Amino acid sequence: MTGSSKSENPPEALFPQKDIQLTIHPIMEQSFAMIDGEIGEHNFTPEEYAIVRRVIHSTADFDFKQLIEFSPNAIPSGIEGIIQGVPIITDVGMVKQGIAGLLAQTFGNQLISAVEVAQDALPGKTRTETGLLECYRQFPEGIFVIGNAPTALLALCCELKTASVLPALVIGAPVGFISVVESKTALGQTPVNQVVVKGRKGGSPVAAAIFNALIVLAVEKLKS
Repeated sequence: MTGSSKSENPPEALFPQKDIQLTIHPIMEQSFAMIDGEIGEHNFTPEEYAIVRRVIHSTADFDFKQLIEFSPNAIPSGIEGIIQGVPIITDVGMVKQGIAGLLAQTFGNQLISAVEVAQDALPGKTRTETGLLECYRQFPEGIFVIGNAPTALLALCCELKTASVLPALVIGAPVGFISVVESKTALGQTPVNQVVVKGRKGGSPVAAAIFNALIVLAVEKLKS
């Protein structure tokens, strides 16, 4: 894995034509309209709602209306990171696969699956933990998208307690029973910009949906 830091080029230099074109499939458009009609009252900003709606579309689960939380600068920082070309680090291959297509179609940031980085696990750690820590050492300014491995999120949170460089954004959406809630609580105790799915729910499709919604918001910002 070769190191790659944030691009020094402004967005205009990265995308001089601002000609990224995204189309919404009619079925997705109809699904969004149904969600709009059923979600009821909420206090999300338009940008937050764009993310929540995409997660609900991916899961058919309106519980996420109550489960997704955003730190104050999470969305602007995530959008800026995407536009500026910071590396995107996922915990597992399923999250990587879920965002690879849209990312390649738009901004083309370096995309890394942490579990693929580590050939062997460090003593007492999983391969995903080991790979994620290696990715953080090389790309501390990146965007970290966690949809499966709470142990990896816990390991990252430990690093963030004393970090001099924080990631542009951490998406904390592991799913399951063991260490899941604890990992999300630990994330909330760090100063990093974050989007977190409270409780036991989450998963690779949820993490990918959050990040893909950020890509769409970044394209909209680039065109504005």
